[in-house]
Amino acid sequence: MTRLVKRKKASRMHGRGMGTHGGGARKKRKKSGHKGGIGMSGTGKRADHKKTLILNLYGHDYFGKQGVTSRGTKRDTRLRINLFDLMNHLDKYAKKTKDGYEINLPKYKILGTGEVKEKLTVNCLEASKVAIEKIEAAGGSVTVKEVKEIITPLVEHPKKKKE
Repeated sequence: MTRLVKRKKASRMHGRGMGTHGGGARKKRKKSGHKGGIGMSGTGKRADHKKTLILNLYGHDYFGKQGVTSRGTKRDTRLRINLFDLMNHLDKYAKKTKDGYEINLPKYKILGTGEVKEKLTVNCLEASKVAIEKIEAAGGSVTVKEVKEIITPLVEHPKKKKE
């Protein structure tokens, strides 16, 4: 009786020959095909080898382009905080005074999401209109740091003289 299922060469050729088990050169049998060595080699952004491993380790942002902001465009790096977060973490951001709470966030912009239940005295870089309204409605006050705009004067080019 003949076997219908042929065993793999690796299981039939223990210790026979130079150790390639009929796979040709040794370099052809490094793990899965020609995908490089054992680690992350051969994965590449375009190769899609070991894709499930990469997605599990690094997430879905690994493949493809993620976009580039042109060098002329300045990213908005202002720090922002919502009223909701301020009220939930008053012990972290505020000092308790006899008039209420005093919050000093000189680098933050205060945004208006959330409710104000306490009397707040806020010192900040900026604040939205809604945030100011809500804080003042609760009996508090907002002091916004004044940002001076730098205006460069138009200077005529020295070589171009008007006649």
